[in-house]
Amino acid sequence: MKRAYFDANAVIYYIEQNPTFLPVMVKRMFGLSGEELVYCVTSDLVRMETRVHPLRHGQIQLLNQFDEFFTANQQHIVLFDRAVFDLATQLRAIHELKTPDALHLAAALEAGCDEFWTNDDRLAKAALGRIEVINIKELQ
Repeated sequence: MKRAYFDANAVIYYIEQNPTFLPVMVKRMFGLSGEELVYCVTSDLVRMETRVHPLRHGQIQLLNQFDEFFTANQQHIVLFDRAVFDLATQLRAIHELKTPDALHLAAALEAGCDEFWTNDDRLAKAALGRIEVINIKELQ
């Protein structure tokens, strides 16, 4: 089974059941026969990013859905230690990534993830040869 780091976009599409992206995500996650092919790895940075919009707009039910997701997947949350920050610094310097993007990619790499799920095209270049980037908008 593959370990897939979900960035904030991926988690948002999943929780909000985005009609464009959810069907292709589920197909890739579970395959045609319904067996789990990948499991989601994430971080507290993703948790923070996903909670901003519901908090800002008073969407308590949506906020609760995100909180339930992260509570249920707590064992799959990557902790940001010094190695993550050091790698993020390198990625940011070399590839001119924004700090959060560099942290996401570094966390996925340090956690030994097989895939990085995102809709951010800039991350694909930085990840080249290090981890498979699953660009959600390109899934079929």
